Amino acid sequence: MLADAVAVVLAATPLIVVGVLLVGLLWPATRAMPIAWVSAVLVGFFVWRMPPSWIIAATIEGLLTAVQILFIVFGALVLLYTMLRAGAFDVLNSGFATISEDRRVQIVLVAFFLSTFIEGAAGFGAPAAVVAPLLLGLGFPALAAVVAALIGHIIAVTYGAVGTPIMVGIREPMAGVSRIRTAIEAEGMTATEFAINVAAWAATYHLLVGFVMPLFVVGMIVYFFDDPADRSIAPALEVWPLCLFAGFAFAIPYWLSAWYISAEFPALIGSMVGAAIVIGALRAGYFLPEDEWTFPEQSEWPDHWLGSIKPSDVSPMLDATHDISILRAWSPYLLLVVLLLVTRVVEPLPALLQGESVTLLGTQVSLSLGTFVTSIGEISVGVFLFEWTNILGTTLSNEINFIYVPGMWLLVSAVAAIAIFGMSRQQVSEAWLGATSKLSSPLIALVFVLAMAHVMLQSGSHASGTESMIVVLGTATANVFGPVYPMVAALIGALGAALVGSNTVSNITFGPFQFIAAERLGISRELVVGAQAVGGAIGNLVAIHNVVAALATVGLVGEEGRVIRLNLIPLVYYTAFVGFLTLIFVYVLFPDVF
Repeated sequence: MLADAVAVVLAATPLIVVGVLLVGLLWPATRAMPIAWVSAVLVGFFVWRMPPSWIIAATIEGLLTAVQILFIVFGALVLLYTMLRAGAFDVLNSGFATISEDRRVQIVLVAFFLSTFIEGAAGFGAPAAVVAPLLLGLGFPALAAVVAALIGHIIAVTYGAVGTPIMVGIREPMAGVSRIRTAIEAEGMTATEFAINVAAWAATYHLLVGFVMPLFVVGMIVYFFDDPADRSIAPALEVWPLCLFAGFAFAIPYWLSAWYISAEFPALIGSMVGAAIVIGALRAGYFLPEDEWTFPEQSEWPDHWLGSIKPSDVSPMLDATHDISILRAWSPYLLLVVLLLVTRVVEPLPALLQGESVTLLGTQVSLSLGTFVTSIGEISVGVFLFEWTNILGTTLSNEINFIYVPGMWLLVSAVAAIAIFGMSRQQVSEAWLGATSKLSSPLIALVFVLAMAHVMLQSGSHASGTESMIVVLGTATANVFGPVYPMVAALIGALGAALVGSNTVSNITFGPFQFIAAERLGISRELVVGAQAVGGAIGNLVAIHNVVAALATVGLVGEEGRVIRLNLIPLVYYTAFVGFLTLIFVYVLFPDVF
C-alpha cells in the first residue's frame, strides 16, 4: 500500500472533488456527483485494486439504496402536493396565523412547528420550499422568510422523511460494511438496533442543545430584520418564556419518542404534540406578548430583503376560503402516523412486511415468492420485495422493501387524502405531476452520490487485509485529533451535509468514517455516530442547493451568500455545543456505551 499520507489524500479524492465542484465552483449536484463517482471508481481501480466486478457491484448496491430513498421522497412529495392542491396547508397556516399577528409568535408556530412537522413528514428540502412562501404571504420579507424556514426546521432533520436519515442513512452502511457489521454483531446487536440506539443519543444531543431553537430563530429575525438604526435582541428576549416553552414542548416528546417508540417518529410526534400544547396555551391567553412586534414598513426594506415575488402576490392565495376544518386538514398525516405505528409495532406485521414467514390464524404466510440463483447472484422477489445477494459473484448485497419503508404508507395516505378532501381529477393530476417533476434532480444526484459512497465503503471488501477508503480516512482523522476527536464529530457530519446537501447521504458517507474513528480511539461508537447524525442535520443550513431551492420559492435567487453567512451563526452554535457534549458523554457520563 502507498505511504500513509498519500493513501489518505487519495482516499479523500472523491470528497475533495465534491467540495471543489459543489462549493468552490458552485456546480449543481447533477453535474458534480457523476464526476465524483468517476473519481471514486478511478481511485478504487488504480489504487485500491478493486476488480471491475466489485466496482460495478458496489455501484449497484448504491443504486438500490438510491431507489429506496427516491421511493420515500416520491411518497412524501405526493402527499405534500396533495395537501397543497387541496388547500389543506392554507387551512393549517391560516390556523397558525389567526392566533396572533405578532411576527415573533408566527415564527414560533409557522417557522418552527410547521417546518419541523413538514420535515418529519417529507424532508428533502420540503420545509423551506413550503414554509418560506407561507411566511412571505403573511407579510415577512422574502429573505427573512427563507432564513426563518431554514433555521426553524433544522432540529427535525435527523428524523426527516419519517426517519430516513437514520433507518437508511445509518442502518444501511453499518449493515453493508463487513468490519462494522461484525463489530456490531459482536455486541449482540443488529445494524437496525444500532441505528435505533444512535437515533436515541442524537435526540439527547438535540434536546440539550436544540430546545433554544425557537428563541434562536426569533432572535435572528428580530435582530437582522428590524430597523437597522434600532437593531437589538431585546424584542426576542420579550418572548423568551414562549420560545423556551415551545422548545421544551417540542423537544421532550421528540426525545421520548426516539428512546421509547422508533427512530421514524421523533420529528412528527415532537411537532404535533408540541404545537398542540403551545397553541392551547396561547389560546388560553398564556405567553402572548404585551406589545405586538412587526417588521418596519415595506417602503423602508432594503432591496436585498425582497425578491421578484412580493408578499402581496402570495397573500390572496392564503386568504382563499376552504371548507376544511383543522382536524380534517391534519387527518392525512394523522393517518400516516397510525399506519406507521401499526406496521412497526403490531406483531407479526413488521416481520411479515420485511419478508419473513409468519403464522396468521394457524396458517404460514409470507410475502416472499422465491429465490432465483443466476450467474449474477441470488435474486429474491416477493410482494413489493426485491433482494439481490452475491451481486456479480461478490459478497455484496442489497434489497428494496417497498411495502415496509415509509414511502408506501405516504402514498396510501396521499390516496386517502383524495377522498378526505373530495379532490377533483385535475387537482389529483396536478399533485402527482408536481411531485414527479421534482424527482429528476434528486434522481441523478442521489444515484451518483450513493454509487460514489458505496464504492468508497466497499473498496476494501475484495481482498482480505485491505482497508477501505472510509477506514483509511477514519483512522487518519482519529490519529490527527486524538482524544479530542469527539469535539469535531458533529462538525464532520455538518461538513458532509453541506457538501452533498443531505443528512441521509452525509450519514451514509461519513457514518462508517465516524464509527471507525471511534473504534480506533476506543470510545463509544453510538455516541460518536449520534453526533454525526446531529451534525448531518445542521449542515443543511448551509448546503448550497438547499439554500438555492428555498430562495427560488420566494423569487430571491442570487442571495445565497447572504443566507449562508447568516446561517453560519446557528451552525457554529450547534456544532460547538454538540461537540462539547459528545466529549463529556464519551469520557465522563457514558463511557461504557458501545
